[in-house]
Amino acid sequence: MSIDENTVRKVARLARLALPEERVAPMAAELNGIMAWIEQLNEVDVEGVEPMTSAVEGAGLAMREDVVTDGNDPERVLANAPKAEDGFFVVPKVVE
Repeated sequence: MSIDENTVRKVARLARLALPEERVAPMAAELNGIMAWIEQLNEVDVEGVEPMTSAVEGAGLAMREDVVTDGNDPERVLANAPKAEDGFFVVPKVVE
């Protein structure tokens, strides 16, 4: 599959990228190189190879019991807040 300059312009427009005209030809060459590499990967024989879900097989996540450790102490929690009022964090208004 070959990617021409018109395709690069179309993809840039769809992705809402401001691609200067002098970068269109080099970008087409880069994308053609990527597509050639993908075609090369399609030639690899993967018959009998199990799909991987992780780069590190067999290593699970360390599990721990899910317990609350800092609850029921609002004074201590709010001591770290830049501003608190009536037991709550006070944050700047973000909706106008």
